[in-house]
Amino acid sequence: MENLEIESKKIKNKRGILVVVAVAIIVAGFVGLFYWQTTKNQIYIEKAEVSAPEVALSSSRGGELKAIFVKNGDVVLADTAVAQVGDEVIKTATQGMVIQTKNNIGENFSPNEQIVTIINPQDLRVVAQVEEDKGLSDIAVGQQVVFAVDAFGSKQFYGVVDEVSPTSHEAGVVFNISDKREVKNFDVKIRFNEKQYPELKNGMSAKTWIFKN
Repeated sequence: MENLEIESKKIKNKRGILVVVAVAIIVAGFVGLFYWQTTKNQIYIEKAEVSAPEVALSSSRGGELKAIFVKNGDVVLADTAVAQVGDEVIKTATQGMVIQTKNNIGENFSPNEQIVTIINPQDLRVVAQVEEDKGLSDIAVGQQVVFAVDAFGSKQFYGVVDEVSPTSHEAGVVFNISDKREVKNFDVKIRFNEKQYPELKNGMSAKTWIFKN
């Protein structure tokens, strides 16, 4: 009688294990299906950067750098004096944020040599580089984007595709047994609300997920 009870418990244990395994397989299947459904509607781009067009300010005549009137991070208005070279005062043509200055007071600078660099924070974009065979044909202006910035870990930010570059830039050469082909990358610019995300800075690395229409 005791042996029968032991055998019965073993059978129940085996059945319990089988049920657990079956449930785990079903759950894994649903998770895999959900992941596939989600990722098939997205284009993932690993290589991206937060950036804006840079405006280089320089002396038209050149000469000795007498003074720098701004520092990195300063927000300046149009017609703001930023430096003096010789007797020439260098001023901004538009408003922006200072991101780089040459502080070598007393050094001689050539005409048109960059002394102060500014950007317009409103022009900040996430610029993603996508290979032509990795979903480029599925990307269009207006598509929704989720992106993450390395500096902020897994925090998610939101934007929209603002521009798809009409021309490529070379990203290197791919070698294989049968041929030798250039890898072409295209820039995809993603617009976001810079006032909503003031922590995003020029030059930060990012990765993006673009949602297909």
